[in-house]
Amino acid sequence: MNNYVLECKDLNLSFKGHHAVKDFNLKVEKEKVYGLIGPNGAGKTTVLNLLTKVYKPNSGFMLLNGKDTKKMSSIQINKQGIARTFQNIRLFKEMTVLENIMVGFHNDLKYSLLDSVFRTPKYFSEEKRIKDKSIDLLSIFNMEDKADTLSKNLSYGAQRRVEILRALSTSPSVLLLDEPAAGMNSSETLNLFNVINKIKDKFKISFIIIEHNMNFIMKICNYIYVLNQGKTIAQGKPEEIQNNKEVESAYLGGQYVEGK
Repeated sequence: MNNYVLECKDLNLSFKGHHAVKDFNLKVEKEKVYGLIGPNGAGKTTVLNLLTKVYKPNSGFMLLNGKDTKKMSSIQINKQGIARTFQNIRLFKEMTVLENIMVGFHNDLKYSLLDSVFRTPKYFSEEKRIKDKSIDLLSIFNMEDKADTLSKNLSYGAQRRVEILRALSTSPSVLLLDEPAAGMNSSETLNLFNVINKIKDKFKISFIIIEHNMNFIMKICNYIYVLNQGKTIAQGKPEEIQNNKEVESAYLGGQYVEGK
């Protein structure tokens, strides 16, 4: 038995004859952080859509916690342990921060529809349990004072953080983050770096991160996959990716400089 929480083998996806993703392979170990980088249009978000069953591959297979995901829907994938955030934030803008996070706990609710309709003691006890757990998650980002704030009234960076917490509330074993540092200043990005490591250690989960901030990705990742035109052109530890001439030519273009 291997130590992979998620494993993909030769995933392929084509749209009208165009290879969006070609022969993609991935192995995710427990409590590790993986980067997925590449130029715009390289297929990075498409890979996340394959992992979450938004798209179904034309060929290849994926194992999640040892289970074949071929017949799973997006909802089943989430219940089995994959959660994600999006490039474009998808919060319920007219709901409070606390309500947004509580929505994520739907997999964990232990009352029936009848309990909900008739407001039984079980319903109220479960709602309190979920509310307490949601507030506990808010403490990760020191956002307890924002619990009753409407999501639409938060700063862009704060909305990003709430989206991460809502994804975390589904109790994933793998958390997919699509450009989590986008729109964040240097202080917020540093805080995000610290919190991802804190979440990884506290909840014993793995991360797959798409990000264009190369300093961030090189420092936080244990292993990086580089895509270009749907193909993996390189993979390895951050220092190996930094020194890969093909990666530099296709994507980095000399942009990454240590410490800047």
